Amino acid sequence: MPRFSVIVPAYEVQPYLSDCLRSVLDQDFADLELIAVDDHSPDACGAIIDEAAERDPRVRAVHLAENAGLGRARNAGIRRATGDYLVFLDGDDTLAPGSLRAIADRLVRTGEPQVLVFDYARVDWTGEAVRNVRAELLREGDPEGVRQVFRLDQRPELLRLLMVAWNKAYRRDFVRAQGFAFPPGFYEDTPWTFPVLFTAESIAVLDRVCVHYRQRRRGGILRTTSRHHLDVFDQYDRVFRFLDARPELAHWRPALFQRMLDHLGVIATAPDRLPVAARAEFFRRAGAHHRRYRPYGAATPPGRARWRCLLLRLGARRAFQLLRGADRVRRGSLALALAGYARLRAIALWLHYRVQLCRPLDPGLAVFAAYWHRGYACHPAAIEAKVRELAPGLRTAWITTPEYAHTLPPGVRLLHPGSAAYWTALARARFLVNNVNFTPRMRKRPGQIHLQTHHGTPLKHMGLDLRDRPAAARGMDFGELLERVDRWDYSLSANRHTTLVWERVYPSGYTTLPYGSPRNDVFQHATEDDVARLRARFGIPAGSVAVLYAPTHRDYQRRSVPRLDAERVARALGPGFTLLVRPHYFHAPGEGGGGGEAGIGNMVSSGGRVLDVSGHGRVEELCLAADALLTDYSSIMFDYANLDRPIVIHADDWDAYRAARGTYFDITAAPPGPVSRTEDELIALFTTGAWCGPRSAALRAAFQARFCPYDDGRTAERVVRRVFLGERDELLPPVVPLAERRPAPAAVRTAPAPVRTTAVPIRTAPGPIRTAPAVVRTAPAAVRAAPAGAGHDRPAEARTAPRGGGVCVSPATSPAAPPAASRAASSTSPTSSTSSAASPAASPVASPATSPAYAQPPASPAYPSPPAPPACPAADPAVPLPHRSRPH
Repeated sequence: MPRFSVIVPAYEVQPYLSDCLRSVLDQDFADLELIAVDDHSPDACGAIIDEAAERDPRVRAVHLAENAGLGRARNAGIRRATGDYLVFLDGDDTLAPGSLRAIADRLVRTGEPQVLVFDYARVDWTGEAVRNVRAELLREGDPEGVRQVFRLDQRPELLRLLMVAWNKAYRRDFVRAQGFAFPPGFYEDTPWTFPVLFTAESIAVLDRVCVHYRQRRRGGILRTTSRHHLDVFDQYDRVFRFLDARPELAHWRPALFQRMLDHLGVIATAPDRLPVAARAEFFRRAGAHHRRYRPYGAATPPGRARWRCLLLRLGARRAFQLLRGADRVRRGSLALALAGYARLRAIALWLHYRVQLCRPLDPGLAVFAAYWHRGYACHPAAIEAKVRELAPGLRTAWITTPEYAHTLPPGVRLLHPGSAAYWTALARARFLVNNVNFTPRMRKRPGQIHLQTHHGTPLKHMGLDLRDRPAAARGMDFGELLERVDRWDYSLSANRHTTLVWERVYPSGYTTLPYGSPRNDVFQHATEDDVARLRARFGIPAGSVAVLYAPTHRDYQRRSVPRLDAERVARALGPGFTLLVRPHYFHAPGEGGGGGEAGIGNMVSSGGRVLDVSGHGRVEELCLAADALLTDYSSIMFDYANLDRPIVIHADDWDAYRAARGTYFDITAAPPGPVSRTEDELIALFTTGAWCGPRSAALRAAFQARFCPYDDGRTAERVVRRVFLGERDELLPPVVPLAERRPAPAAVRTAPAPVRTTAVPIRTAPGPIRTAPAVVRTAPAAVRAAPAGAGHDRPAEARTAPRGGGVCVSPATSPAAPPAASRAASSTSPTSSTSSAASPAASPVASPATSPAYAQPPASPAYPSPPAPPACPAADPAVPLPHRSRPH
């Protein structure tokens, strides 16, 4: 006997039926039977069902001799069902991947309830998915003593959900014992759903999108003009008769009456449901139902709903329509008034801003922002905190929307975008710091200092390199972009690769600060206790290996499409792993992506091994809590490498991504760790231990040497001393070599900790030579030497590959301090005119996959052994970049 009987009625849904059936049969939970009922459809639905039955023995084809309607087609499926639980799915809808597995797990954990209610997302005909607006009613936790299994009396708010049959799983013996069946006619879900919920002794909920509810542009029942919409009265008659037959359920009459009024009001106001000739009859019957079923002492709804209820009671169709017309006029007038007010306010604020531009600069004010006003985050946040520490005489203000105001620390002034205070601050602040650009309406004044921090090392094409990438540029105004670039005084860079890219794709006269990434300072200062506190906050089980999954945005896709089945991966890895899912902020719920992809907001798995951390604003804290990183092409890999923890690249669509966006080098040829191309390959990397093996450590060591030269925990200090305090480069704190850095330890250590040995001389500054302990780390048993003069962005050190059994030694030459700020090359310089940033590698760093002195096993898809990366044509690796500072 199967676990689930999935019943799919089909009538004139041939364009969608194949997708519907496939969404069931492709579930990773295979213990099911699919009963597809052809309701004598005149199109190809019957043939599609028969073809599916031929391919898969789990499909049972049922053909009705005549069209019976949706309800009776479902009844035909119920009679043939043999599964423990019944699940209904309309022929034009689909099951979300992993849904049956999640439902099965939840049923087991809640003790086989009679009804399980799950969530859905509306999928527009354009493909946009929006989760049910009342998803909060399906919370699974127990914050207020709400039981995991309950009767409807304990959680009556569930009646506010959409009363349909397909967002629930029903125990078949319960349905058979109660004799539940669907009636004929439209709105057949009403006399099914209410009695089921009223009667069930055990109900549970699953806070997960399991059904994608298709919103057809035309042809859906709810968009069809028909007299059949009058069937709603017969359906509610059936429900009230059900209550009359069961006196113990009589206390539900007031709630049912109110839901009936709401439902009738929706039908009455829908523009396309009732034909003109049926509207008068609808109102007459609505009034009769109101008088017949209104409970004694029933409360009247407040506000305008009170008038609508009264008019329905009286059957006053014309008055009801007049009220609707008045509502439309009122809303239109209000919209015009608000638009006029907004226009006048914008003019007043612009005049205010012009006046503020005439006032002197405030030398003690610094204004910060990040990610288009998405709260206190990234490099600007790290710099702002250091400003308060090193320059207490400066006042700091942060631009963010009210939604993110809670992220600001005490002592930081809040500026709402577009407010008068916002424009005053932009006009008068001495320092302006952002990781994106400020509004194009801002006019930079002489004496203002604008620091552009960016927000990551570029793998994908940026700036002017997007001119030939229309899928990524999406109408970008490159002239306006260059006007904004011309406002920059300083551009922060994390490594030489980044410097070369920024100066070419953002050509202007700013000064490059090759100091590192301020947001990564915390990696060097956090302690083991800090990591433990973060893991406890995120709910990571003790002893579990936490893997942070952080995919990037795809320019070639209109909406976010999950690249991995996170729950399947978590199940395959077993209880020793916990997956932290962090989508790109374009798609995370509440992050400006329109609510995000429908499945992301409910990724917390039934077993607790997949945690949705999309709502957490500080990605540095997620990195600290994670024992490993799983990503694709996100710049988070360059930051996470500073923690010296395993990184896995899942490049399932590398060719498509590179073709659409363009990349500066092949991350699959010089990765920070093993690479997978399919979900099965990814699972194998973790289950075999290759994710943290010696090859993984060797690849990571080469990646660190190339891209993490300055992130020693003092980057923000160097920025503040140089930009805000005006100190010279030679007085800035020297860079701590990689071998001397001690990043925060992982909570679950996958290899022995570094072991100190004898000291080895390391030159860290022009002049005296100081010694630092060499580090012996587990690595492949070979000694690798980086080429001499590999470039000033690689602080030299006696360094080993992070995990394994040998020692890797680099030449003992390193800059004393971060290279002095350098003037960006102009767009007409020979360097800018080359294709340096588009070359496969930005610096000729030897990797364990390419060095002839490094013993390697045979190449494999997970561990590429590419040709040695060519030198970047924009700069000879033996010749350091020019260092020229520009006075301000």
